[in-house]
Amino acid sequence: GDTVTIGDVSFKLKSPKNPELVPQNYMTDSLAQSVVHHLRWIMQKDLLGQDVFLIGPPGPLRRSIAMQYLELTKREVEYIALSRDTTETDLKQRREIRDGSAFYLDQASCIRAATEGRILVLEGLEKAERNVLPVLNNLLENREMQLEDGRFLMSAERYDKLLQDHTKSELDSWKIVRVSEDFRVIALGLPVPKYSGNPLDPPLRSRFQARDVYHLPFKDHLQLLYSIGSNISTERISQLLSFATTLCSQESSTLGLPDFPLDSLSAAVQILDSFPMMSVQHVIDRLYPYNVFLGKEGRTAVKDALKRFELQDSESHLLPRRITKVESVHGNKPFKADVTVQIGEKEVTFQVPAGTGLLKKHPRSDTFVRTSSHNQLLAEMMQSHMVKDMCLIGGKGCGKTVIAKEFADMLGYSIEPIMLYQDMTARDLLQQRYTLPNGDTAWRPSPLVTAALEGKLVILDGIHRINPGTLAVLQRLIHDRELTLYDGTRLLREDRYQNLKEELQISDEKLQERSIFPIHPSFRIVVLAEPPVIGSSTQQWLGPEFLTLFLFHNVRSLSKSEEIEVIKEMIPNVPSVAVEQLLSLTHKLRETNDATAQSLASSLSTRQLLRICRRLSQHPDENLYYAVNKACLSRFLPNLARSALHKNLQDSRIERSPDDMKKLEEKDYTCEINNGILKIGSVTMPIYNSAEKMKVPDVLFYENAQHMMVMEDMLKDFLLGEHLLLVGNQGVGKNKIVDRFLHLLNRPREYLQLHRDTTVQSLTLQPSVKDGLIIYEDSPLVKAVKFGHILVIDEADKAPTNVTCVLKTLVESGEMVLSDGRRIVANHAHVEGRENVIVIHPDFRMIVLANRPGFPFLGNDFFGTLGDIFSCHAVDNPKPQSELAMLRQYGPDVPEPILQKLVAAFGELRSLADQGIINYPYSTREVVNIVKHLQKFPTEGLANVVRNVFDFDSYNDEMREILISTLHKYGIPIGAKPTNVQLAKELPLPDHKFMGYWKVDQPGNARQKLLCPTETQKIDVKGPVYLNIQGFPLERHEARSLSFTEELAFWTLPLGEVNLVCDVTVTKEEEAENVLYVTTCNPVSLYFMDVSSKSGYFVDLYDLFPRTVGNVWQPFVTVALLGNPLKGQVVLHEEESNVVLLLDTNNGALRRLLLLPDAQESPKRTSWWSSKEEMSNYKMCREFSHKNWLVFYKEAGNRLIVLDVLEGQTHTISLPINLKSVFLVAEDRWLLVENETNQKFLLTKRAHMEAEDSDVCQLYALSEEPADMGFGLTTVSEPCVPHAVSSDQLSSENLSAAVGQKISSPNRIFSDEHNYATIVIGFPDLLSPSEVYSWKRNSSLSGKRASPSDPFYYGARRKTGAAKQTNCVTLLASNQIVRILAPGDVPLKDIYPKDVTPPQAAGYLEVTDLNSKKIKYIAIPRSQSLSPYTTWLSKISDADALLAPLGKVGLVSVDMGGGVRLWETGLDSLQQSLQDWRNMIGQEDGRPVQVGFHKVESSTFFSPKIFVCLLHCLWKTYRVSIQKVLSNAPITRWCKCLRIQHSQRKEENKKILNQGLRSLMVTENLDFIENKVRITCIPGEDGSCASCVVRTLKKNLPKQAAKGKERQWLRHQAVGELDDAKIIDGLTGEKAIYKRRGELEPQPGSSQQKPKRLRLVVDVSGSMYRFNGVDGRLERSMEAVCMVMEAFENYEHKFKYDIVGHSGDGFDIALVGSDKVPKNNKQRLEILKIMHAHAQFCMSGDHTLEGTEHAIREIAKEEADEYFVIVLSDANLERYGIQPSRFAQVLTTNAQVNAFAIFIGSLGNQADRLQRTLPAGRSFIAMDTKEIPQILQQIFTSTMLSSA
Repeated sequence: GDTVTIGDVSFKLKSPKNPELVPQNYMTDSLAQSVVHHLRWIMQKDLLGQDVFLIGPPGPLRRSIAMQYLELTKREVEYIALSRDTTETDLKQRREIRDGSAFYLDQASCIRAATEGRILVLEGLEKAERNVLPVLNNLLENREMQLEDGRFLMSAERYDKLLQDHTKSELDSWKIVRVSEDFRVIALGLPVPKYSGNPLDPPLRSRFQARDVYHLPFKDHLQLLYSIGSNISTERISQLLSFATTLCSQESSTLGLPDFPLDSLSAAVQILDSFPMMSVQHVIDRLYPYNVFLGKEGRTAVKDALKRFELQDSESHLLPRRITKVESVHGNKPFKADVTVQIGEKEVTFQVPAGTGLLKKHPRSDTFVRTSSHNQLLAEMMQSHMVKDMCLIGGKGCGKTVIAKEFADMLGYSIEPIMLYQDMTARDLLQQRYTLPNGDTAWRPSPLVTAALEGKLVILDGIHRINPGTLAVLQRLIHDRELTLYDGTRLLREDRYQNLKEELQISDEKLQERSIFPIHPSFRIVVLAEPPVIGSSTQQWLGPEFLTLFLFHNVRSLSKSEEIEVIKEMIPNVPSVAVEQLLSLTHKLRETNDATAQSLASSLSTRQLLRICRRLSQHPDENLYYAVNKACLSRFLPNLARSALHKNLQDSRIERSPDDMKKLEEKDYTCEINNGILKIGSVTMPIYNSAEKMKVPDVLFYENAQHMMVMEDMLKDFLLGEHLLLVGNQGVGKNKIVDRFLHLLNRPREYLQLHRDTTVQSLTLQPSVKDGLIIYEDSPLVKAVKFGHILVIDEADKAPTNVTCVLKTLVESGEMVLSDGRRIVANHAHVEGRENVIVIHPDFRMIVLANRPGFPFLGNDFFGTLGDIFSCHAVDNPKPQSELAMLRQYGPDVPEPILQKLVAAFGELRSLADQGIINYPYSTREVVNIVKHLQKFPTEGLANVVRNVFDFDSYNDEMREILISTLHKYGIPIGAKPTNVQLAKELPLPDHKFMGYWKVDQPGNARQKLLCPTETQKIDVKGPVYLNIQGFPLERHEARSLSFTEELAFWTLPLGEVNLVCDVTVTKEEEAENVLYVTTCNPVSLYFMDVSSKSGYFVDLYDLFPRTVGNVWQPFVTVALLGNPLKGQVVLHEEESNVVLLLDTNNGALRRLLLLPDAQESPKRTSWWSSKEEMSNYKMCREFSHKNWLVFYKEAGNRLIVLDVLEGQTHTISLPINLKSVFLVAEDRWLLVENETNQKFLLTKRAHMEAEDSDVCQLYALSEEPADMGFGLTTVSEPCVPHAVSSDQLSSENLSAAVGQKISSPNRIFSDEHNYATIVIGFPDLLSPSEVYSWKRNSSLSGKRASPSDPFYYGARRKTGAAKQTNCVTLLASNQIVRILAPGDVPLKDIYPKDVTPPQAAGYLEVTDLNSKKIKYIAIPRSQSLSPYTTWLSKISDADALLAPLGKVGLVSVDMGGGVRLWETGLDSLQQSLQDWRNMIGQEDGRPVQVGFHKVESSTFFSPKIFVCLLHCLWKTYRVSIQKVLSNAPITRWCKCLRIQHSQRKEENKKILNQGLRSLMVTENLDFIENKVRITCIPGEDGSCASCVVRTLKKNLPKQAAKGKERQWLRHQAVGELDDAKIIDGLTGEKAIYKRRGELEPQPGSSQQKPKRLRLVVDVSGSMYRFNGVDGRLERSMEAVCMVMEAFENYEHKFKYDIVGHSGDGFDIALVGSDKVPKNNKQRLEILKIMHAHAQFCMSGDHTLEGTEHAIREIAKEEADEYFVIVLSDANLERYGIQPSRFAQVLTTNAQVNAFAIFIGSLGNQADRLQRTLPAGRSFIAMDTKEIPQILQQIFTSTMLSSA
């Protein structure tokens, strides 16, 4: 035959047996010299019979050299593209079923090549998984191989030797097959490790001869480009090539730049040839989109190179502007179109491939709005389309799909959308197996292959998701337009196919019989991708190999004006103000380089904006604030991101107005159905008429406002045609809402539950084998699409996101290909004449349910990947009111207080979960279950039933502490025993004595009846000024958590250190809610709060009464509350200066009332030596303030001023006596006490004084006549001043009970210092003598002053004179008088046993109960802090607390530290409460529970009931210290005697008793241990110990790593679960058809996981030490450092941290190095000592900025997964002239480093001001150490967002 000679090497040709397998059209006319050398070398190896390996950079060059050689030597080719999915069967033999039996076919190219003497080309050896290729080892080395079907391949020489001895038929019967001597292998591969992939296996490598095929040498390449671009100046081409070569050089790759795709240069030159005037830099951008995938340094390097080769844009270089026209070419060029593009002022026409359909003539369309940037993009795409396939890169929802579709329409292409997903295999891309009707297996081409044959435009959506190893199979299709499929079919490029036809002179049919098909010339691929994440090790899909495949176009988000244009064109009637605000917000978020903001911006893609606007156009009254929060799902964002969003919303002036909130609250949310129309809230929709009634859900649903709001919202979106996504925690009622929604709409539903193992196949079809045939059953998804049902997809976040991505094409383009070859299409027009098409029913909708993203659900972030295709709704737990309403329906018989407690406690737990303090978000589902249980078993206590929910946490101590304290806070007595009743000890009250009479002296004597003149004046009102009313949260704790006491609840007012409480009062019992008012002085302010609510308010009156210290002027303010119609207004009275103010607490209006304009006295400023004299004060009587009148008088004065607030008048009554005190015992009768003599007088007046009424008041003297004792003795006593007199009478029952005889008469009850109580019967209504009964004290109060040395009495160091507040209260309903006594006045010896030290108390409540004739003393716990002004304190009250009545039977006490406590002392109400409390705990567990039938014996001597009482007594008698209980003999003796006495008793009772005693001792033990433990922890200010704080921080660290650990499916396994995709392979008998879970080998070439890197920059400057005394900032800083050191212990592999300090001495003072972290407490203490000492002795100055900048710069130099810099500083920047904006700039210098500032000290509001100027979410204020772990947790979780 002929000979081919290359240089000095010749090769003899043989004629090929199958000429159609010889490559065509690879040789060019002029071969480059370098290529010729490569060919010569291959020929040498071929002659030697050696296999070759062409190694080199990515690109088509190596393949084309191999093919050129084969074309030259006329050899047949077998080509295999290896991918990560290649298995042994692909290389050897594959079984197929024919006529019901399985055969081995030599479909695998290796065997065919070996036996037929072809050349095997293996491409991509580095892609194949390890251990697949060794199958070929023996074939390569010895040309031998054992086949699966028993045949044996043998090398030609050995076979020929055997043939000399044996016949061919013998060898055939031995199944020996000869390997042709012409068989060779040419392998093509990339050098690993420079490129990613698996390195070559050494035994395999040794069998190849290698040749480095680098890019064409510069000269050769230049010649090639010159020949293509004849219109371009040679200089520009050489610059272009030089630039490209530079980027491929060694230096560039050390910079981390991927190789420039040199092979694509010819495409670029072709474009430039048609457009010589176009900018070169722009074309380079398409080949090498460096702005998209390179970081800052890389971009600069590329720009410098561009500058060096003068390729940068200049003015003269133009860009294409738009496409002016597209026309199809007639004549001999089918499928071509002429496109005219305007570039600058010129128009250029060029030819491009066109589709098989008609071109779209008119450019306007209803779904695509052309903006200038779109026009430019389309024009550029036309240019690229001329030469190559292209890739569109752009963020989510920026319109890639829409643009690709528009492009296809312009050129008459029909589209084939293919959604790529992560575990897609090479088979899914090319060919899949299926069974024929007779059971034979066959191969079905994928949509991609059919599109190639039919000339469609393929849109590969989501190429960034697919594994690069899988993509390798497409390289040849993209570069050469050739493809070899699994079943041996070959697809050839059109020109090669025609060439072949002519050469062989055969028809198309013949070639098709030989499985050779032409690829249609119009076929094109457009790839859509999201930009790679710069700096991330895992998501860099755009590598050097990928760059050679396409031309890249960056689809930028629209500019603001364009976006407005698009929105207004698509939605004409949208309110334009809203659009403007919305877009300013969106673009603000998009333009920042803050990762958090950008992740928010991705939720506001163009698609989402259109959705918001569509909705606004339908519902223009909706609030934009709400719409944005809904789109971003702000309810479930990490706190950082949420605050950033909030700040940006404020900056864009998108706020929620209070009116909107009001409207929402007042709106009526009900649903009704009228005449087939459903109305939810204000939205209506006709009800669907469904044929399939059984698929319409029906569910138990109790309506509540919040769920109705969600449903109304859903209906709005449903009407707009949206698919819905509901996101929420577990158990908030997502399924219920959806089912109810569909029930109301009468829509049938299909339900699909996703899980970890859901695959794309199982989403769409369920394959099964029936009679040897594979049949596919429709999944609910396909059914819903067919029949127009609603598809509910539950738990969407559990399935891998790559699976759920398939939903995107369905929702977006309405197209989807099923695995059995059918396809779903949206448009009826596409259906004609096509079989296997399912049209989407117009009523089909999807409702997707998912849990919220993030910990603890650890699902996949469904919202992050697919959120913007759906309309999102956050479903939250119902608000307290809604939840309460719902629970009432679930538990109609459960007492209301219990429901309220549950709702409040769970509300608090949820807020803790939101703050990240606890992990599990407790939901409504849990509460509903508790209520159902209580409804069914009402006797079981709440405390027991809540354990059904909380026992999950019973082994996590820290969590248990939080739970128990929260439940206790709301009064759920979990852990309490019913016997823990700790009521105060009762002492007997002395018997009452008859003391005599009070007589109203009759007017016989003129002295006795006095007329008092009155005069009336108008009040002078000044004002109003408006004061600021500030709210503050109340941490209300229920007191009856572990034991039952008189105390109900307590909380603390946020008083300043030096504030003194002066007065307490509560609205009268007639009012619906009890509002508590507390005034304080120094500085003067008013606090008020509803005692049952969660927040209080406070008004600062400092400006009216400046703070004064010392004895000069100490203001003392009392408060009186007015009633209707002035409800909510209070009168404040300052006693020394007699200033009367009227404050409206609703709006803060303050007016001053001048009572006596002439006699306005200013406070007398006495000099210091005369301050010993007591000044007389003014007093206010407020008994009838709720009737809007008050009485004022001056001590020792002789006038009464009656202020009528409603009339605006004062009536001044002049008296003939000097007053000491005044008691308004009734509206028209007042008791006056004269100053010196304590003589009592009764003043009567008309109830309402009219000005013209001349009626005067009358004054009667009261004489106190002692009782006659007989024998002429009388009980003479000093007349004394009552402390409190009731202004109403006791009821007849209470009166009778008190005096011990049945009696009904007007009466008054009062108390003074000599008597516990005194009742005057008949007074004040009857003028006859009134009987007086008293219960006398043994020693009167005033005589028993405690000396200052007495340790019990704190306020003892007093001057002369009585205290201003007597603290005595009469409770008429419960017949009690209660007063607060100083500890010195209390008989402590009677209350406490000898060896018990009384508790430290602020005072004692003395409760005198006249019904039971008992006295109780209840200790009021001491306040945490007390004002240092002790003398001033002692003037206010004898004890350190004040008292006021609350309602009819309650009391409220406020101690001087601001501790408010509510008390319940009435016997009846206590009994009722105790019963309720015990019911909440449930019955005693001590009783044995018996199973089966139990006959009760008649004599149960010792019943459990008795036992409970017994225990009770024990508890009360022996409630003493632990030693006493344990060592007390009487108890043990008592037990013994009990045992002996009742030995005949049944065993159980014995057990019970022992158990009871044991539990009694155990509880005591616990208390003891608890106290002990408390001492060992370092308590924080609130009792939370530091170690808990560290634990909180430690708990948050593993979360950072929790997601990375998840295992994945490993395919092609020999054991495991059957892989659906390989059922047919299973039928044929293949082995590796299973899949199993396993840890995925890291991607070849992917970098290993590096630890996260944290640097803590702490302030150790002088100001920290100086101001530590003010706010403890240095201590806090040290605590924070200590906490970080402790928390990161044992996490060194995940977090590397170091700590540096900055001060006036310098900006990088090393404290802890990352390699020398302290291991134990001693080393940690050393570091803290250094910090402390440094702050004490360093120079002044501030290096915060330099320290931060240096830290950010240094940390970024190290390799790490993520970088954090956290700056702990005081906010003391202003003093050094440092601008906050500079600090903001420093924090954001490097986008890779997450830098945050935590301010731990602040003078005034420095920190707040500073925080406002810093970027949102970058700064925190922590004035308490325990906030720091939460802040650190927020910081760590925030970055999860940006990396998601």
